[in-house]
This record gives sequence, C-alpha cells and structure tokens, in this order.
Amino acid sequence: MKLDITTPGEKQTLSVKLKEDQFFNELRKKEYSRLDEKGHVYLDYTGGNLYSSSQINAHFDLLKDHTFGNPHSTNPTSQFATKLVNDTRNAVLDFFNAHDYYCIFTQNASGALKIVGECYPFDMDGELLLLADNHNSVNGIREYCSRKAGAYEYIPIQYEDLHIDAGILETALNKFPGKQNKLFAYPAQSNVTGIKHDLGWVKKAQDQGWDVLLDAAAFVPSSKLDLQEISPDFVSVSFYKIFGYPTGVGCLLVKKSKFNKLIKPWFAGGTVTLAAVKTPHHYLAQDHERFENGTVSYLDLPAIKTGLDYISDIGMGRISERVKSLADYLYHELNKINHDSGEPVVHIFGSENRDDAGGTMIMTFFDAEANPIPFEKIEELANERMISIRSGCFCNPGIDEINNCLTTDELAKYFSSRDSGNYQDMISYLNKMRGATRVSVGLATTKADLDSYIEFVREFRNRKEFST
Repeated sequence: MKLDITTPGEKQTLSVKLKEDQFFNELRKKEYSRLDEKGHVYLDYTGGNLYSSSQINAHFDLLKDHTFGNPHSTNPTSQFATKLVNDTRNAVLDFFNAHDYYCIFTQNASGALKIVGECYPFDMDGELLLLADNHNSVNGIREYCSRKAGAYEYIPIQYEDLHIDAGILETALNKFPGKQNKLFAYPAQSNVTGIKHDLGWVKKAQDQGWDVLLDAAAFVPSSKLDLQEISPDFVSVSFYKIFGYPTGVGCLLVKKSKFNKLIKPWFAGGTVTLAAVKTPHHYLAQDHERFENGTVSYLDLPAIKTGLDYISDIGMGRISERVKSLADYLYHELNKINHDSGEPVVHIFGSENRDDAGGTMIMTFFDAEANPIPFEKIEELANERMISIRSGCFCNPGIDEINNCLTTDELAKYFSSRDSGNYQDMISYLNKMRGATRVSVGLATTKADLDSYIEFVREFRNRKEFST
C-alpha cells in the first residue's frame, strides 16, 4: 500500500494544479481543436496568439445579424457602428484600468509607436533614451529624433542575465536636468528573451523629468497591466498578440495630461473638427480622434471587446500562472538534454533564474562537436514535424548583438563597407553567428506540445552531420 504523506496544504496545492491542468486541457479541446485535428504543435505565441472558436463565432454572428455604416455620420447604421466602437474603446480602458488615458486605435503596435515618434517634440532640447533590448519599431523612433536635431542614447543589457544595466540607466536618467523634452522608451517584456523589465523604472524616470513610452505588446498577453499602479505616459499594445483575432488593430494609450505634448505635423480625414482650403487653417480634434487617421476598422473593432471579454473570463492571473508553469517545465527539461560528451544540445540565453521571465525563450542548437547549428536548419526540420517555432533576430537586433558578441567596431566596419546587406551577408563578412531559435508558449499550449518539442530537441543528441 502506498502511504499518503502529503500535508493538507500540499493536497490543496496539488488539487488546484490538477484542476488548472484540466481547465486548460478542456479549453484546448473546446476552443482550439483545430490544432490537434491538423497535427500542429504551435509554439510561436509571441509571434501571434491564437483565436478561440467562440471569439470567431460571436464576431461572425454580429456581422451576419447587423448592418454597419461608416462611423463618421449620424445615420442609423453609422450610429450602430459608432456605439460598438465606443463600447470597444471603453472595454480597452477598463481592461487596463486606464480611464485617465485616451485610447487611440492604430493598425498595430508599430503604428502606435510611430505616432509617438512622429509627434514627440524632439528638437535641440530633445533627448531619447532606449534599451538595447527594444523591438525595431521602438528603435526606429531614433530616426525621428535625429531628424529633429535631438539626441539619443542606448542603455546596454547585461550578457549574463539579459537584464537592464541598472547603474548605467540610473546615471543616464540623471543626465540633462535642464531639458524639457526627454523620452525614455523600453519594453515591459522582451519580445525575444521573455525577460520582464522592471516596471519601477517608469516612476524613477518620470521623477527625473522623463516622459516614458512603454512597449507592452509582448507583456500584456500573459501579464496584468494596471495603469493606475504603473502610469507610463504612452503605452503601445497589439491586440492579436493577446487573443489572436483580429489582426491589423492595435492601440496607443496616451495619458490625458500628456496628450497635447504630441504635436501632430499634419491632418487627415476624421482628425479635424474643421479645415479650410481657401485659407491655411484647420482645427484638430481634442481627443483620440486627432490621431485616428481616416476611418477606423469599424468591422474589426467589435472583435476586440469580444477578445478582451474572453481573456477576462479566463482570468489574466490564471493565464499568467499557466504560462509560467509551462515555460518552467520546458526550460528545465531542455537543460537536461546533453550529448554523450556532456555538452548541451541547446544553449538557452539568459539567467537560470526565470522568476521574472514570461513564456518566451531563445536558444542556439549545437551538434556533437559543439558547433552551432544554423537556425534555418532547425526551423526546416521543425517544419517537417509540424512544429511552429520562430527563428532569426525577431526585429530586435540589440539582443542578437549581445548574445552573439558583436562589437561596435565590427558592426561599424560592416555597415560602412556597403550600401545594402542582410544577415547572411553579415554572417559571411564577420564570420560570426547571427540569429537564434525562439520558442514561446501561451494559453492554448499543452504539456503534450512541449513534450513533442522536447523530443524534437533530443533527436539532435550526438548528431555530427551539422559540423563545420
């Protein structure tokens, strides 16, 4: 007879864990059955989340049952569309507890970031501070800054744990006390490593006179963002990253107190209350409409509210715990896989302590002779097994440069030697690796998905045909 040696507290913990596993397994069968029906192992949730069947059914029923008109009118169909758009906007503000913000709908998170870059008053008094761990849509803001005669600076990420170098950031935030237009831009969570950067830097920067742009696109799919607890001045969001459908819609959340700091350099349909042709005058809208150029995607926007309701019904806390447990399991199982020589099959970048990491991790595969295997080959072989992962540099060159130890001199030499190029060209020129393999889990992931990937990794044990 097997003795029961668990305490009452341990029994409760085990029961909750089993209940949560059962909940998500049932959710998978009900809402994402197409994955198993088609034999997919989907591990690219940071690239794009998956929509549930109930979301699609609810949205299509709405489209079938009603008639929508362009919201820029007062006819009955336009009024109906306007109401649904307004309901969606309020749902977004509720979801992020952001009622002292304007919600500006955009085509995606990149479109939200473009508004800040285009409209922030960078000039001779302007300064932009960025992390080396930023998506290219944030990096690109430096071009607006430079063209307006502002200056920018990058804060490095530590190679060992891929976190912010706190000392250097502290020093940088204390610079330029006399400047009025200072913008600090960083991700709440890295889109590559899954590292959650300290949100406490928002207030620290603001206390030193900085406006803060928080890229929340990779953070909000599995973490709660309460904008009363953390109050950055600008926040970029991509909705399909949270619940899969629709694509092509994001938003910029702008603190109302900072709304007029964004100076729009042009106007378009829907952004003005009045414009003239015979005189060079126009009046910009005084709310979110100022930045929503043309007609919003009014047929798609109601699906945002449906998606937010779906996530709220599950519970962000529950999703967060689930994603963390899956990522921890994957991380520890992968680290057990070695060649007979004792060398690891995969090297997962960053610290072994993943307490502040989300469901994303990047890795490089090595053959039996400890040579790196090209990430393109890994993806090709994964494709054959219907395993969806992502490879490359993930629109985040800073992290790739850190992980592959590319120096400033090497990069400068490469870019100064040609007018165009790509990663393969750079690899050949520098004789250094670029890119890696990224795996990310989400609310529809099951242990069986992870075991399939783990078995895929095991197949590389002691293989030498990739040696160079």
